[in-house]
Amino acid sequence: MLTDIRIGQGYDVHQLAAGRKLLIGGVEIPHERGLLGHSDADVLLHAINDALFGALAMGDIGTHFPDTDSRWKNADSKKLLAASYALIKGKGYRLVNLDSTIIAEEPKMKPYIPAMQQVVCEILECAPAEVSIKATTSEAMGFVGRKEGISAMAVVLLTRNTHA
Repeated sequence: MLTDIRIGQGYDVHQLAAGRKLLIGGVEIPHERGLLGHSDADVLLHAINDALFGALAMGDIGTHFPDTDSRWKNADSKKLLAASYALIKGKGYRLVNLDSTIIAEEPKMKPYIPAMQQVVCEILECAPAEVSIKATTSEAMGFVGRKEGISAMAVVLLTRNTHA
């Protein structure tokens, strides 16, 4: 039996590659490389997806949108997140809050975070005070530090929707 409050965490990582747009948090960020993936490879929205699914023990983004299915080739991650949230709402839950972090050496994320927050709030039907998006670097260590990729983490708190 599901309880009234559920916590989920998500993590995603994608390699940087030439010839791709850099989309993070549903926002296109000018950069010479973008993230490589079956869909548009939006690491932040993918991490949020996994956090939502994890909160209700529904698997992960690959379970619902497998990279073996051509329907998801170059898919818009905003649409994937909207579909995921519809599944969460269908189970009788809604978002209480989201806390997330983007890990990237470059480009700097801070100028784009308000737009990312707006995109996420629209999809998850919530107020900006309920969505935290932060960014940090890996201090030049590891694949992120070598500018080979970007990762993101997200934690969500869901509650049973009492309006249903």
